[in-house]
Parts: sequence; C-alpha cells; structure tokens
Amino acid sequence: MPETLTVASSVELAVIERSGLVESRHAGAAVVLDPEGAVALTLGDVETPILPRSSLKPLQALGSLTAGAELAGERLALATASHSGTDRHVAVVRGILDQAGLDESHLGCPAAWPTDTATRDEMVRELGSPQRIRMNCSGKHAAMLFACVASGWDTATYLDPAHPLQVHTREVIERLTGGRVAATAVDGCGAPVYAMGLSSLARAAHRIGTSSERSPFALHRTAGALVRAVRENPWAIDGPGRADTIVIERLGVFAKGGAEGVMIMVAPNGATVALKVLDGSGRATTAIALALLERVGALAAADVGQTMALLPLSITGGGVDVGRIRPTV
Repeated sequence: MPETLTVASSVELAVIERSGLVESRHAGAAVVLDPEGAVALTLGDVETPILPRSSLKPLQALGSLTAGAELAGERLALATASHSGTDRHVAVVRGILDQAGLDESHLGCPAAWPTDTATRDEMVRELGSPQRIRMNCSGKHAAMLFACVASGWDTATYLDPAHPLQVHTREVIERLTGGRVAATAVDGCGAPVYAMGLSSLARAAHRIGTSSERSPFALHRTAGALVRAVRENPWAIDGPGRADTIVIERLGVFAKGGAEGVMIMVAPNGATVALKVLDGSGRATTAIALALLERVGALAAADVGQTMALLPLSITGGGVDVGRIRPTV
C-alpha cells in the first residue's frame, strides 16, 4: 500500500484562531481545475495517492447506476449521500431497497446511530439501538444491492472487491479519473475504496460535475442526472444544517465531503476543487474549498461570505465566540 502525502509535501490550508492567537494549523494539499478542466492552481502534492473516502461516492454511485440501478430524484441523490440518518433519509433508503425487492437485512454496512442529533435523541428516548439503515452510507449500499439484483449478481458478497459489481465500479472510476487506481482499501462502511492522487479525483469530479443529460455518451448522461438530483435535493446528500447541504442550497455547487479531511466541490461554472487535510480533520474542508473557488473567480466573494457565516466555523470560549476557523489559501 503506497503512503499518502507527507508533512513536507503539504502546505498550510487553514488556521484556527482563538482570542486573536493562531492556536492550530491545518496543512494538506489541493488542486483547482478551471471550467474547461485545465489545472488552475495546485497547493502541495496532488499526485501522491490519497483515499477519497466518501468523496468517492459520486463515482461509486455511477458504478451502481450503470450496472442497472434505475434511480431518480431523492433516491438518486441518496445513492451518493453521507446522510445524517433522519427518518426522511431512512424512508428513501427503504424505498430503494423495496424497489430492488430487498430489505435492510441485506445491507452490508455496520449498524450505527444517526448523526442527526435530534433523531438520535428520539431513538435513545424510545430505547432504540444502532441500525444499518441509519448508517450514513446506507444509501450507497442500497444502490449497490439494487444494481446486483438488476444484473443478476449475488447480493451476499457484494462488498468483495472481486465481486462483479465492484469490478465494474472500479472500471467506471478509472474511466472517470483517466488512470489506474493506486491501491484498494476497505472503507469505514465495508465497501472498497480506491487510492488516487488529488489530481485524478479532481478530474473525475469535474467530468461528473460538468456532464450533460443530453450528452451522446451514456455515462455522462447518467452523471448529469446524478448532479441534477443532488442539486434538487440537497437535504438528501447530507442533512439539515450540515455543510454539504448548506453549500449546495446556497451556492448551487456540487459538493461531497469525505472522512479524513477530503472534499470535492464543483462550482456552477465547472471550476473544481479536490483537497485533503493531512491530519484528517474535516472541520475546515468546506471553507477551504469555498475560498479556493472564490480565489479563481468561480464564486462571488459576497456569496461565499454569506455562506461561510452559516457553517460551523466559530471557536468558543466560555460559551461565546472567541475565534474562528479561517482558510489561508
């Protein structure tokens, strides 16, 4: 397994300020593509492989869709989601499973509590327990299972990297990135996740984010439908008051955060960011991506400022705001 980027090959992307002092710094790497897909800016090492984690979900969703999972609207958006496990999210995931003639017992992801605080509190009051369908990746898994049913593939072993679905999905990912994946690992949900450089991840995100439903190529038509579904249902990909949902609602971007400090974001004009925060923290990733898109002129400063104000970027002391997470790109 190749190692990821190093401290020496990273650059500062954000700082955490408390009472006027810089308390912490987030280093990492980022690449920005212009609307035509050419490299507009690189910060740090964007070629050494990283694990995209959930930022890979749009690519994996396209693997499931092109393998026969016929989804639209909310269900299509949930196929690429890291949802917060609300009852509304769960109802849509159940709908995908029902469409496939399956139920939540077929899900291969681990049981989890919802990340939505209100939903979790209600479950605790009702003496509930973690559930697979509440796990943030359950939409992706439901879409994978639907693809298996549609293609006549075994549903019990769908997470095996050698399973026909995963082989097909890897081929789709390599078509979108334009290169071979560097390594295969196991994601937190149990599905395969593939290592690649940020440049490759950005290239794939740009191709997805700029695809047209009128394209002569089936994969691009499907990608265009996926992006439209997410933009029309931003609540589905994340959850109320959560970062990806906020920026999609406010700015019309296509955004997908991943664990361990990964983010992809495509502006309405096609400019694209892919970034990795080296220490794995995700608290600054959305702000960094917005700042980079503003820097290259893809988003207006006023719109970015208003959106930043809605993100959880405040640093508190004694119950009041005393600082802020601030991008330095």
